[in-house]
Amino acid sequence: MLAIRLIAEPDQLDAVALPLRSGATDTASAQPVPTAVALPHGVADEATALASMIGLTGRAGEAHRQLRPGSTPARLLLVGIGEGDEAGWRSAGAALARAGKNETYLTVMLPTEATPEAVRGLVEGLLLASYRYRLGADPEPPALTGVDLAVAEPEAYQQAVEVARTTAEMTRLARDLTNAPSSMKNPQWFAGQVAEAAADRPGLRLRVREPEELAAEGFGGILAVGGGSASGPRLVELSWQPAEADTHVVLVGKGITFDTGGISIKPVPAMKLMRKDMAGAAAVVAATLGAAALRLPVRITTLAPLAENMVSGAAFRPGDIVRHYGGLTSETTNSDAEGRLVLADAMAYAVAELKPDLLIDLATLTGANAVALGMRTGALYSDNDQLAEDMLAAVAAAGEAAWRMPLPADYVEHLGSELADLHSAPTQGAGSVLAALYLREFTGDLREKWLHIDMSAPSWCERDDAELTRGATGWGVRGLLRWLATLS
Repeated sequence: MLAIRLIAEPDQLDAVALPLRSGATDTASAQPVPTAVALPHGVADEATALASMIGLTGRAGEAHRQLRPGSTPARLLLVGIGEGDEAGWRSAGAALARAGKNETYLTVMLPTEATPEAVRGLVEGLLLASYRYRLGADPEPPALTGVDLAVAEPEAYQQAVEVARTTAEMTRLARDLTNAPSSMKNPQWFAGQVAEAAADRPGLRLRVREPEELAAEGFGGILAVGGGSASGPRLVELSWQPAEADTHVVLVGKGITFDTGGISIKPVPAMKLMRKDMAGAAAVVAATLGAAALRLPVRITTLAPLAENMVSGAAFRPGDIVRHYGGLTSETTNSDAEGRLVLADAMAYAVAELKPDLLIDLATLTGANAVALGMRTGALYSDNDQLAEDMLAAVAAAGEAAWRMPLPADYVEHLGSELADLHSAPTQGAGSVLAALYLREFTGDLREKWLHIDMSAPSWCERDDAELTRGATGWGVRGLLRWLATLS
């Protein structure tokens, strides 16, 4: 990641970034903001003239690079911060990461009145937009390696920078895990990556159940989905339990390391990106690691049911009856609706054995998520109004997006099966809603303390967009960390 320094006396002035606030009206030119550290003589006046001459508006994320041969700074980057809120600064940081990628070092002059929230947004934008994932050598790596933030009192912003750095580091980890090709990313590999990431963080405990233990304890959903693969399934259980915690949260994330659809096989266009079908597991694991790094005083148990849904003679069949942890059974008439089967096992285990105060699950569960809400917004479901409101607020503050969806009672009848307790994939009704209703059947007495997010659509981005980069987005890490911090 980029090296970020807070500094009161800038010593790198070849390339300087100056923030511009939106004009007072839609037609007014952007205005440079007074900076906490004095600019070289004449730079502020030049920036004002440039903004007017080239029609800069100061909207968040707008950027212009001006060459100044023989002057200090030699390159001036003007960047819009909009109204100057955290979201505007996050967009500005992302714009600077791209506009300044050919610089080796960049100094950002922060306003006199910059808040810690603004600095947090700026740092997150810089670190997330500069993310790149490659297995081989990068033919054109960015030259930018460090950014200085020029402020009058660096110590006032140190905590904001550390929180932003941890948040970005964990989001980048979730992106790495999701972007990794499935030729290397089987359940065993994923569990190993969690073990490696947790090893350096005190206070974390890890247990990984292998196929024999899953069978002995009755995790029938995980075993059914993973049975068709030569790479056996796993259940990762990662725990953070600080002594001062009053609230216990269980986070569950879908971890299908590749999804062929099983015997209900997907067409190639729908299959080619199915390495991302474990993005929910990546998000909850990364959020837990982040909570430990930030020492958040909330107890977290994270469950990542991991399986590879493959086609073989050992694959489960449409029409099979699966017995889940705890005894409920599902009629599985579509083997491409496999994610809910592994989640059901993990959720039933959480309710019976862990007895948390709150149960949250994230999953790349249905294509219907994108149909309903587009490609940037997760579908949130809960019977608890306050829990839903708190999570939506945290997700929005973090720069992600979710929308609360209904859990209509008249859809529940579609879950009925003549052979089993539940039909896992009925064809009637809205797909994302029915999947949520199915999962709710495994929440037991935590039904009023449960929240589900179908984040299939926002887990992936087809192009660079603000702090997002093409590929895995790490969706959910930022929102979960914001929300977990409110429970302390």
